[in-house]
Amino acid sequence: MINENSYHVIKDPVHGTMQFTTLEDNWVKPFIDSYNFQRLRHIKQLGLGDFIFPGAVHTRFNHCLGCSYVASQIAHKIGLSEEERQLVIVACLLHDIGHGPFSHAFEDVFHNKLIRHEDWTPLFLAEYKTSDFFSNYNKQNPRHHLTTEKFQLIEDMIMHHASTKKVLADVVSSQLDADRLDYLLRDSHFCGVAYGEFDFRWMLHCMAIVESKEGERLGITHKGIGVVEHYLMARRLMMRNIYHHQKKLAIEVFLVKLLRILAESLTDPLFEEIKTTRLGKFLAAVFAFNQKIKNTKNTDSLKQEFLQEYYPLYRELSDYDVFSVIKYLAKKTSDHPAIQISKRIQNREMPKIIHLNLETAKSAETILADFKNKYKNTYQDWQLTLIKTPHQSYSNDDAILVVNELGVVKPLNELSLMIQAISGKFEHTVFLCVDKSLILDEKVQQMLNKLM
Repeated sequence: MINENSYHVIKDPVHGTMQFTTLEDNWVKPFIDSYNFQRLRHIKQLGLGDFIFPGAVHTRFNHCLGCSYVASQIAHKIGLSEEERQLVIVACLLHDIGHGPFSHAFEDVFHNKLIRHEDWTPLFLAEYKTSDFFSNYNKQNPRHHLTTEKFQLIEDMIMHHASTKKVLADVVSSQLDADRLDYLLRDSHFCGVAYGEFDFRWMLHCMAIVESKEGERLGITHKGIGVVEHYLMARRLMMRNIYHHQKKLAIEVFLVKLLRILAESLTDPLFEEIKTTRLGKFLAAVFAFNQKIKNTKNTDSLKQEFLQEYYPLYRELSDYDVFSVIKYLAKKTSDHPAIQISKRIQNREMPKIIHLNLETAKSAETILADFKNKYKNTYQDWQLTLIKTPHQSYSNDDAILVVNELGVVKPLNELSLMIQAISGKFEHTVFLCVDKSLILDEKVQQMLNKLM
């Protein structure tokens, strides 16, 4: 007989000893051992973040395990039933299953980011909704079988669809969810910075189920106001200094431009060998999709057709597919932009960053567009790129709820001057990326003087 009170341990640099009971281990292990989950080992959490922070080579696989562990801790603390714990732990484990190479950066290859990792997620999850998987899973979990109905609840939580019990959905996706609690600590650790650190154990201690107009929600007691302020400031600082780090975004812009240019150029004999690779086939399909989508209003059906047809190819892609192409192209001798960008990425030749004010962003766009148009035969488009990065640290639309000693519940921003100051507000960073080969160019210098 299995001892359900024994622990299965995963050693983790962020959470230390992550302990799962035998019961919990049986809930997650069939998913962890699956092909679709193992592919996350080959997709870095922070895209090209390791070009700036060399330690940031952790993966979506690491994060999803950590997120699942955090969910188990929250579920125990707020007293969820075994079946509810099973739902949130599995949902948090699978929440990032749809990510492609370099995580969010890869989504930019699609026109207006029309296809994101969330769009692929149901296709990955569908591979678990089979009688064979359920049968094998249920043999390991005789007390808590997985059914089509229960798995639909898991999918709904992952896909942010309405849930009959919102407290469960809050553990998976909210301003206080297991996802954020793990990635802030994890990304901070692997980047070697302290921006994302907060007292997770005290926050866990202060978590509670609170009553709201929408029923039970995940919130905190009044003792947790300080740690949640710290946590939200940590998220703000990570956004400003890590996720929206200018050089990280700049090198990822290089990556996206490379993939887009490559997609357009695959008929060129220069890329004959790439055309037959997984990445080449996928990019060719993306190019055709982008062309169609620009000339139709029927975007939803085109999008669904693309997802269904190219999912088998997408699920095979990882960071390695892209890096192998970059390495191959970087060795070629050509002025083709795909070759030149590949050399920049392979050799880490970072662009020069020119910081701009938000107030002058619109005029900067006009000046840059006029310059590119005037000298379109002299400079390539990818060599001069304006980037704007708005971000919001806290939203009032889904407020974190606080309950006091008398059971009175209020939104956090009404109890914290600090959070009130940032609630619902966007912060902006605007900068120009200039290819290093143009820094001393006289015409470019004249244009930059107009921007400043």
